[in-house]
Amino acid sequence: MTMQPETTDPLVQQTIRYVQEKMMGEESGHDWWHVHRVWLLARKLAEKEGANRRIVELAALLHDIADWKFHGGDETIGPATARTWLQSLQTPKEITDPVCRIIATLSFKGAHVPTPMETLEGAVVQDADRLDAIGAIGIARTFAYGGFAGQELYHPDIPPLLHQSAAEYKQKRSTSLNHFYEKLFLLKDRMNTPTARCMAEERHRYMVEYVKRLADECGLDVLPGSPFQLEE
Repeated sequence: MTMQPETTDPLVQQTIRYVQEKMMGEESGHDWWHVHRVWLLARKLAEKEGANRRIVELAALLHDIADWKFHGGDETIGPATARTWLQSLQTPKEITDPVCRIIATLSFKGAHVPTPMETLEGAVVQDADRLDAIGAIGIARTFAYGGFAGQELYHPDIPPLLHQSAAEYKQKRSTSLNHFYEKLFLLKDRMNTPTARCMAEERHRYMVEYVKRLADECGLDVLPGSPFQLEE
């Protein structure tokens, strides 16, 4: 197994073990290795941007501990689960509260639904999570989740939608290919930090080239009915 980066923070060490145990082997692309990548990215961004390292690491590790997608759309269960865990370790309130607030406000909720972060730490963790949603790993995770959720790969008669509300986004009937238009192609311009914006550029270009190739092999004119111009 890949060695963990060195960390001397006992709270972070215990949280790593907790999240590994809870999420190892999950099949939708929201597994421990997703969390691991987000954690590594968040550490890097925190160092570059000057964010509070402990808050960033804990929020990154716990950000998907009880994702609403797998709990009937309940957006409160993730922060509540994280709070229960942190309180069991007698974590100070000044750490627990911002970590849980980040988890509560992190997720993408639709093209026309703003999801601003209130703190630099939140911005860093959101950027790390979004970076793991794009590029080569984003492509892999899109199709892993699509298969898990029983979505079609693509359907020419189901166009992508720019969702107007979180409720509409949650209730969508879509395809894996549409997900690129409905979320992933939007993320490059929604990064919060300069470091993440630079990192997102190449990942975005890779996805664009992949979707062009996929559409060509499927005999699609990029994507029928798409409201977007597919540009690099």
